[in-house]
Amino acid sequence: MSTHDDGDWQTAIERNRERKERYFRENQRSPIPPDLRGEAFPGLAYYDVDPDYRFELELHRYDDPETVTVETTADGEQTYRRVGQFRFEVDGTEVTLDAFEPTDGSDRLWVPFRDATSGDETYGAGRYIDLEPAEDRREDGTWILDLNRAYNPTCAYNPAYECPLVPASNWLDVPVEAGERDFPVDVHDPE
Repeated sequence: MSTHDDGDWQTAIERNRERKERYFRENQRSPIPPDLRGEAFPGLAYYDVDPDYRFELELHRYDDPETVTVETTADGEQTYRRVGQFRFEVDGTEVTLDAFEPTDGSDRLWVPFRDATSGDETYGAGRYIDLEPAEDRREDGTWILDLNRAYNPTCAYNPAYECPLVPASNWLDVPVEAGERDFPVDVHDPE
């Protein structure tokens, strides 16, 4: 079920997008290659914020969370605990997304996904959503899973970064037309 009751959540998403764009354009620690910063920065592209992609959901926790090894874009590996699953509908189609915790002991959730827009309108390797308990978990234990907050990993902007790949369990057959679109410049095949 989607939820629309958080008042200024749409404004907060827009402000976060503006801050990210400014950081990427101006900050020396930006993942954007230096020659694409400042005046040359093409900007970031997003879908319009859509309340139909915002959900208040139970996390169906696994009885025995599995530690999984996730490959990275640089042929490396990272480990996470697959702790539970979100179940919801996108445009009338039932979907599930596994939620992962880093093995460093933090209780934030990492929800990566690929969908039918990946490689076309959005970054081909997929997008991520990070959920923080203090911000995204309600008193009743449900979580706000807002696909409007989906963002590209840093390797989408610069191949020098290593990013974990989306596990196959989180590959969706439906399009998720929410969140960040593909970076407007192909930094992976420079001319």
